[in-house]
Amino acid sequence: MTLALYGHPFASFVWKPLIALYERGVSFTFKMIDPDHPENQAKIAALSPTGQFPALVDGDREVTQSNAVIEYLDLFHGNGTPMIPEDRRQALEARMMADVFDDYVHVPMQRIVGDALRKKEERDPRGVADAHAQMERCYAWLEPRLQGKDWAACGSFTIADCAAAPALFYGDWVHPIAERYPTLAAYRARLLSRPSVARVVDEARPYRSFFPLGAPDRD
Repeated sequence: MTLALYGHPFASFVWKPLIALYERGVSFTFKMIDPDHPENQAKIAALSPTGQFPALVDGDREVTQSNAVIEYLDLFHGNGTPMIPEDRRQALEARMMADVFDDYVHVPMQRIVGDALRKKEERDPRGVADAHAQMERCYAWLEPRLQGKDWAACGSFTIADCAAAPALFYGDWVHPIAERYPTLAAYRARLLSRPSVARVVDEARPYRSFFPLGAPDRD
């Protein structure tokens, strides 16, 4: 049975396993989640506790949550370099940095975007301000830690970079990386030049009109 990934090309957390799939040369079928594919919408509602994506189906195995999907691929699919280093100490560093990008850049970025999708009377200005502040603090934390590195952890492209790519791609749209963070900006540019990341950016390009804050004319 063909491996199937359920998601949408513009969904930021879907980018993470897509990047890992492309990095490791895994063959799979992409199951689009949108109104034109109600059968896939019904499937993701059954797969995920909240109906959110991505989710991976491999025969009778079902895996939700982007980091778990990436780890599953390392175990069972592909011949490329694992996204989780085999050395346990390096694996710890890679997982830690993935969590940093997920929790302190990606999640607050989504909070800001989600607020823009609400009706005006339902918006949360304080929550948006707090999310911007959290992203700014994380940018400041990342700047010195990325100096002298090509990738976020372990000296190689890992799950940390799979997490960083969508977080920083959309993060810079929502809370621009200031000139005082040149290392972080250079790292984002390096991510976008990676073939696997460039591919997901291009696949998402037709859907930029969906971005509620207005997609910038760049990237």
